[in-house]
Amino acid sequence: MNMTVLRNTATSTPQVLPGNEATVPEAPNPMVVFEGVAKRFAAGNTGAEVVALNDIDLVVPRGSVTGIIGRSGAGKSTLIRLVNGLEKPSSGRILVDGVDIAGLDERSLRPVRRSIGMIFQHFNLLSSRTAFGNVALPLEIAGVGTQDIEKRVAPLLDLVGLSDKRDRYPSELSGGQKQRIGIARALATEPKLLLSDEATSALDPETTRSILALLRKINKELGLTVLLITHEMEVVKAIADHVAVIDGGRIVEQGPTFDVFTGHVHETTKALLGGLAGMHLPEFLTSRMSQLPEPGSRTILRVIFKGENATEPMLARLGSDLGIEVNIMAGAVDEIAGRPFGMLVVSLRSNEAKIAEAQQFLANHGLSSEVVGYVR
Repeated sequence: MNMTVLRNTATSTPQVLPGNEATVPEAPNPMVVFEGVAKRFAAGNTGAEVVALNDIDLVVPRGSVTGIIGRSGAGKSTLIRLVNGLEKPSSGRILVDGVDIAGLDERSLRPVRRSIGMIFQHFNLLSSRTAFGNVALPLEIAGVGTQDIEKRVAPLLDLVGLSDKRDRYPSELSGGQKQRIGIARALATEPKLLLSDEATSALDPETTRSILALLRKINKELGLTVLLITHEMEVVKAIADHVAVIDGGRIVEQGPTFDVFTGHVHETTKALLGGLAGMHLPEFLTSRMSQLPEPGSRTILRVIFKGENATEPMLARLGSDLGIEVNIMAGAVDEIAGRPFGMLVVSLRSNEAKIAEAQQFLANHGLSSEVVGYVR
């Protein structure tokens, strides 16, 4: 956890962390709502406190896949532990399906927890139980009869594609298969909400893609709300409808995934997005680039393609309609939350007025652009 040390609360006011630019989106009948949530822990025997979360306002729409992303220590794990009542907030409210779980005692929490499934980074399977036995465990704890367990577990193993592995032990399964068993177990009590704690971090890229496809299938076919925490932008980009970026215990940016990824304003989001293809200029270009034009230099323009415009031949039209010589220097086309997104870096040989005309032409067709420098 990222924890900012505070002074003894008996003599000072808790520190308010700066830079909370996030706003809470409206969502009818949301599954999870955080209202002004803070979480503080005692720091040893000093009387000081550490802040794990501060002033969290967040809405998880019902039926959505919502990603919480941030660096290690940002407060992601603390946040998700608050949702299933493993931790209590120091202040604020947490509503899960309309129930304020912060005010519930351990006994009252039990039925709420049965409505919340959880999948873990390291699977947390019992080595002494078969795949069937691991999935059946929460049902046994809930007192479900043997016949009803069979009726519930067999379809779940089929759902995750492991019917033929029901009698295998975890040591006989691959990492991806173990995680599929973990997902089936999380679904055993027919939850309304599925929590994913870095569920793909221990998996290779190909297995990660298959697990994400399974989570999206579960979300669509079962209408299950999924709240996942991760430090991997690729995970959020692949399946999340909404995303919240957490830094220093605060939500600094949130909204629909496509909007946040393509129109981000916070420095933390920009830094996290740095690993995605096409988000940065290539080094071979930046090493030659200056910030001021020189005689004979070409203007370097970054053009952002969003949604339906990502596949339109606008650069070809730019050359033909305006008579500007366009040279593509770098670029990438990707898909974010099911919508195309692309960035192209181009060089234009023209005067300042013509460059401005080119940018206006692009803007008129729904494309944003910016001059990033000049190259001779």
